[in-house]
Amino acid sequence: MAKRAGALYGIFIGDALAMPVHWYYDRRALLRDYGYVSDFLSPQNPHPDSILWRSTYTAINPRGDILHDQSRYWGQKNVHYHQFLEAGANTLNVKISQLLLESLRENGAYVAEDFLERYITFMTTPGNHRDTYIEECHRNFFTNYAKGLPPDECGVDEKHIGGLVGIVPIVVFYQDLPDRARAAALEHLALTHPGPKMTTAALLFIDLLLNVLAGTPLRKAITDHIGARKHPLALYPFMTWMAESDEIVIGRRLSTACYVEHAVPAVVYLALKYHDDPEKALIVNTNLGGDNAGRGAVLGALLGAAHGIECFPRRWVDGLLDPPVEIQRAESSRLKVESRLTGNGRTKSRTHRPTGKPAHGQTG
Repeated sequence: MAKRAGALYGIFIGDALAMPVHWYYDRRALLRDYGYVSDFLSPQNPHPDSILWRSTYTAINPRGDILHDQSRYWGQKNVHYHQFLEAGANTLNVKISQLLLESLRENGAYVAEDFLERYITFMTTPGNHRDTYIEECHRNFFTNYAKGLPPDECGVDEKHIGGLVGIVPIVVFYQDLPDRARAAALEHLALTHPGPKMTTAALLFIDLLLNVLAGTPLRKAITDHIGARKHPLALYPFMTWMAESDEIVIGRRLSTACYVEHAVPAVVYLALKYHDDPEKALIVNTNLGGDNAGRGAVLGALLGAAHGIECFPRRWVDGLLDPPVEIQRAESSRLKVESRLTGNGRTKSRTHRPTGKPAHGQTG
């Protein structure tokens, strides 16, 4: 129970802590505007690194309208991506993971069609969230949805760590059924974040999360993967990097941006270095800037799964404005219910995957 809650709270805490300084690439500006961040804060304008001024999204019809009243801020300079969120609030990706948690709880199984219905309704109904920025995965999805493609074929090949946030609830739900956890998580990922880069990143993350949920210490889970030398994202010289400063490793050795080929190794590095100090790990991640919200959610899930919800300061747990809903663990007996809902629990194969030029704007 504590590990399950820890993984879920870790997503929300890691994201909320980083939210006000999300996508700050100038660390001096981050420190100037917010100080060294260790608590939930409200975002403020101006955001010196914001690229909303050159971001665009135009819905081709009402089915694709997902910006609603936030559209007037697109094209303006220095607008904070999360300007209307309050301290302890979560960004859009985590709000969407809450939809998945609700679906798992109410269905007692992962049902892609049910999640898609909730996702589409949530995104196309004005007032469901207060985030100004919408990542390109969602813009690409709703561009294809507006064109009339079936919902399970609307995703465009992706490469951003934010997609891994959404699979944590599934892995937690199916933690006692690892094969089903992997299959369902990959099925879900492909809805909004298809493509080989995302699958590669997800397989490492899923295995690490399952390992620590099953009781393997986080450091051992990571070093086992490093030693096996089988996963491409675990081949970096992590042990050598332990002697370097965090700012060098994540900034020079690895980019602070959201691309999984850098962001996932950055999470692995922080999880390894601060495996026994979750509070410090998330604070360090936040102040490194870049896509610290995406990294923070994934890092928080690993730390929480390893140590349980008790590892997070009470001020963070109590400070979340919309904490994760509780879900039960799936059991073998409950697969009978899932078989009826999803067709024997098999992952539906996808023979068509849209491709195309990503929407212009923030690469995340």
